[in-house]
Amino acid sequence: MLDASSLALLDLLKNVDSENKQAFLSQIEEIKEERERSGKSLLEILENFGLFKKADILEIIADNLGTDVWEPTEYDIMESVIKMVDDVTARSYGIIPVDFRDGSLYVAMRDALDFQAIDALSFILNQHIVPLVADPDIIDRQMLRYYPEREEDIDDIIAEMHFDKDMTGVEEIRELEDAANDAPVVKFVDVILQTAIRDRASDIHFEPFENVFRVRYRVDGALYEMPQAPKNLAIPVISRIKIISGLNISERRRPQDGRIELRVGGRPVDLRVSCLPTSYGESVVLRVLDRAAVSLDLDSLKLDPEILRKIREIIRLPNGILLVTGPTGSGKTTTLYSCLRDINVIEDKLLTAEDPVEYDIEGLIQVPINEAVGMTFGKALRAFLRQDPDRILVGEIRDFETAQIAIEASLTGHFVFSTLHTNDAASTVTRLLDMGIEPFLICSSLSAVIGQRLIRTICPNCKTAYEPTDEDLERLNLTREDVAGRPFYYGTGCKKCKNTGYKGRKSLVELMVVDSSIRELIYANAPTSKIRDRAIANGMTTMRDDGLDAIYKGITTVDEVVKYTTAY
Repeated sequence: MLDASSLALLDLLKNVDSENKQAFLSQIEEIKEERERSGKSLLEILENFGLFKKADILEIIADNLGTDVWEPTEYDIMESVIKMVDDVTARSYGIIPVDFRDGSLYVAMRDALDFQAIDALSFILNQHIVPLVADPDIIDRQMLRYYPEREEDIDDIIAEMHFDKDMTGVEEIRELEDAANDAPVVKFVDVILQTAIRDRASDIHFEPFENVFRVRYRVDGALYEMPQAPKNLAIPVISRIKIISGLNISERRRPQDGRIELRVGGRPVDLRVSCLPTSYGESVVLRVLDRAAVSLDLDSLKLDPEILRKIREIIRLPNGILLVTGPTGSGKTTTLYSCLRDINVIEDKLLTAEDPVEYDIEGLIQVPINEAVGMTFGKALRAFLRQDPDRILVGEIRDFETAQIAIEASLTGHFVFSTLHTNDAASTVTRLLDMGIEPFLICSSLSAVIGQRLIRTICPNCKTAYEPTDEDLERLNLTREDVAGRPFYYGTGCKKCKNTGYKGRKSLVELMVVDSSIRELIYANAPTSKIRDRAIANGMTTMRDDGLDAIYKGITTVDEVVKYTTAY
């Protein structure tokens, strides 16, 4: 569902007389779908559709609000005015204070139709707010000019907070809203989100317990705890998150899902919100979808050149199935997106079914799965076959129906990409058999399987060499002769890596190409171990061997390789 300001803009434009009015009215539903699917701003979508120019839309909004369109001048805004809004509030709400006169603060806004934001700003700043309409791109540039990003000290923010209300047992919506809009609560949430996104967190966890309120975020696969917040912040903070994600703040007995859109450093960031009732309140997890933090390019995966060459060869086959396997959070989706980007050419039609659509890629027809209304992977796949596709991506093969239709698609001249949850590449065959797929169908359709894990890489700033201990070698099933005197490495911890010793992640992969010898084993219902042994004999490098190579090259540590890979 679109946010209130987007709906307000569409309603406003419906009443505007223009040469494109009929075209606009006939495409409103398509515009809404594009807004929901891509997360792009309505200004950008309307301009891309050729229906309105951005400058014209800004003038229409300003006329409707009885205000002006703001354009920056060569002169700096007065420092006293800038200081009336702190940097966290300015970035969070996308505003620049430009003038203060007659008892009113004039602010240029990315979204002047966001009336809820105007009310919140009036409350937070204790000022009468006069909104000015501004081009979002100009706001982003001026934000860097007047509010350059700096690290906020969470300890200082908590120390400054004076929220002392006991919200235990409060059910009144008005009280919850008042607490959620309290200035210290708003600032606390904004700083947490900004800090986590700046540190490239993939998830942010808000967890209430009996005596503590814990806030953690996941970076490079590991969870880190922020300074502990006061227990009485749990309800107002979680209510604040529910308000800005469009959820029902009075409903605390059922799980809820929502979405928050932010701009951090001038780039859009999408947060998927999940609320779960627990014994001591609601646990909230925010999944961060930050396109700038992910490079959707095969070369950026830093794979072995020979494996990369084979993958590029496989994804250009006219038909077949490529499966990427691994646990949740192992980078499967990123690998598949990178493959699609590599073959995204005007001559081919590419369709994807995803739950949810995480990244908008130009040239791909991307369909969100919505099981609540019966839009399952299986139904999407059946519909795809009537859309004349060349390549199809199915976010995940979860059941017999989806697997069967994927195989049917590959056998009728399409190449299919998908993911599966298995421990390694060879186990994929057993998983498909367990779903009820006949061996001869697997033989006929499966082209290759990529087994994948993500491991943390050593921080280059504090990387230190050491001689591996006997315990290290035993954990890796190696001898001194295998190591041949090579040093191992670890990170001692520094400011750049938050004293963790790690910075960034790397894929460990194994590529099992399904050739005639492996097809014979599949057809004969051979056990996983025999299929794995044959793949290794055919030249497959296992994830453990890929991990050992990363250790020898000083890319990662023994702990990471032992944690995420198995020796066979």
